[in-house]
Amino acid sequence: MGSAALLQDGFGRPITYLRLSVTDRCNFRCVYCMPEKMQFLPRIKTLRKEELVQIGAAFVALGVSKVRLTGGEPLVDPNLPWVVKELADLPGLEQLALTTNGDRLGLYANELKAAGLDRINISLDSLNPKRFAELTRTGSLSRVLDGIGAAQQVGFERIKLNVVVLRGRNDDEVLDLVRFARRESLDISFIEEMPLGSISEHDRKLSFVSSDEIRAIVSQEFPLTPTTETTGGPARYHRMDDSPISVGFISPHSNNFCSSCNRVRVTAEGRLLLCLGNENSVDLRRVVRESPNDLETLKVKIREAILLKPERHYFDLNEAPQIVRFMNMTGG
Repeated sequence: MGSAALLQDGFGRPITYLRLSVTDRCNFRCVYCMPEKMQFLPRIKTLRKEELVQIGAAFVALGVSKVRLTGGEPLVDPNLPWVVKELADLPGLEQLALTTNGDRLGLYANELKAAGLDRINISLDSLNPKRFAELTRTGSLSRVLDGIGAAQQVGFERIKLNVVVLRGRNDDEVLDLVRFARRESLDISFIEEMPLGSISEHDRKLSFVSSDEIRAIVSQEFPLTPTTETTGGPARYHRMDDSPISVGFISPHSNNFCSSCNRVRVTAEGRLLLCLGNENSVDLRRVVRESPNDLETLKVKIREAILLKPERHYFDLNEAPQIVRFMNMTGG
C-alpha cells in the first residue's frame, strides 16, 4: 500500500496502529486502573463482535498495519477467539496482538494461537502472591503464571510483561521482575502510572516512579544499552549483553512520546479516542449501527476524525485528573 493511502493526522504523523477494546469488563480490580466497586457499561452500549471486526477492517483498509486487542480484560469475552480469527484474515494486517492480565490465558492460549494471534503482552506487577492479590484486589498470581506458561507452550514468541511500578507498593521488585523475565525469556516493559480516572486508593503523586529511576535500579545489576528498535508503540527499548530479551520503558510523564505518536484507540463502546490524554472522541458505534456493513462510510468518518487528533497530551500529577474515564474504559 502506497504512502498516499496512509492515514495521517493534521501534524503529518502517519497512523498505523489501532488499539481496539473488546470489552470494558475485567475480572481484576487493579488499584491504578479502577475503583474496587466498578460500574461497567450495559452490553447494549458496547460493540458487538461483528462491529469490532468491521471497525478493524476499516482501519486496516486505510493502512493500519498493527491492531492490538485490549479491554478491560479481553479474555472475559467468549467471542474473542472469533474476533481474532476474523481480524487475522484481513489483507494488509501485519501484526495482531493482545494485552491481557493472563488470568484466563491458560484456557485460551491454544485457541488464540490457532486463530492467528501473533503477539501477547501480559500485565504482571508483582511476583509475591500476597502483594499481587493486594494490587489486583481479585487476582491469583499462580493462575497468571500458568497462563504465561501456556502461552509459551503453544509457541507464542516474544511474549512481553507489562509492569506498572508504584512507589512503596512494588518498586522493590523491579530487579526480581527483570530476573524472572531473563529466566523465562520474556521481554519486559516498565510503565509510569497513567493518571486516568479519580481513585482514592493511593496518591498518584506520592506513588509515582519515573522511568529514569527504574532504569537506574535495573542498571545496578544489568547494564542497559539503548536501542532504536520499536514494536510500533511508545516504549523505548534497551538490551543487555548477556540476554536476548528487551527491557522497555513507557514514560507518559517524564519523556513525552507524542511527537512520534502513530496510534489511536477505539473503546468498547465504539468511541474513537484520538489521544490517551484528551477526551475528544468520535462515535463510531453510531456509524456502524446506522450504516451496517458500509465500509466506505466508516472509512470516510475515520479519515475526518484523524485530522482532529491533538498534537500532544498534558499530564500533571499536581492537579486532579483531567481525564475522568478509567483505564478499562480507555482500552488498555
